[in-house]
Amino acid sequence: MTGVLDIANLHKSFGSTVALAGVSLTVAPGEMVGFVGANGAGKSTTMRIAMGLLAADSGSVCWHGSPLTFAARQRFGYMPEERGLYPKMRVVDQIAYFGQLRGMTAVAARASAGALVQRMAVKAEPTDFVQALSLGNQQRVQLAAALVHDPELLILDEPFSGLDPVGVDALADVLAERRATGTGVLFSSHQLELVERLCDRVAIIRDGGIIAAGTLEELREAAAGRVLEVVVDARTGWASHLAGVRVVAEDGTRVLLDLDDPARDQEVLAAAAAAGRVERFGWQRPSLAQLYREAVVE
Repeated sequence: MTGVLDIANLHKSFGSTVALAGVSLTVAPGEMVGFVGANGAGKSTTMRIAMGLLAADSGSVCWHGSPLTFAARQRFGYMPEERGLYPKMRVVDQIAYFGQLRGMTAVAARASAGALVQRMAVKAEPTDFVQALSLGNQQRVQLAAALVHDPELLILDEPFSGLDPVGVDALADVLAERRATGTGVLFSSHQLELVERLCDRVAIIRDGGIIAAGTLEELREAAAGRVLEVVVDARTGWASHLAGVRVVAEDGTRVLLDLDDPARDQEVLAAAAAAGRVERFGWQRPSLAQLYREAVVE
């Protein structure tokens, strides 16, 4: 699949430390891709290479199927994890300045900056200095700086960090609007419930390599037949002796079981029925958090 952004087989080392070991991922137009992994897994390094801030040891980054150039990167909107704002600039001046760096006229950049301050519900006067804003409002300003030139691709490193629930919803709405107009979005986040809620596809990175990627349904299908939920009115520990069965969690009458062989579910049902009255029995639909833990622990 050729997308607006194609990252292929990136390798990067810092001395003896391997940061990336063959990372590949694609972002299609109008698609939101969640990029998740532990600290140090390689998310920020991948994003910085895509933005041209770091050089890869090998591999490629392509834009609409062609090698990425400086001119093409002007169509990116980038939000680093570390705030890159000038604290002694006024809010609108700051956003407009980034727009002009991307080739906008001063008039167009200022108009776009003013509209984004309103759309992002930044709690500040346009003439306020950035340093006077709360951390959450600075985060909104930083996102506005990434959006000001109406980019075709957004690369956002932990964009929800420091936002309260209202700010999260405002940012999520803006990203959904941009996606609807065809903008591709790649963002990293440790807030897996937001990734699950917002993204079309997810890529999980561990130790510099992508270990799982796809839609949530594809990831769930790959994990199907693993975790069985049983609610049975029985003593605690009734399943602990079953061969080939691992108790994942037990909370009162509710037990989550990991089966070595999914075909043995009827044996488990028989054991549960022998232990007490079975109130619920079925394969659990895993959340992204569960899929993530399964992927990074194995």
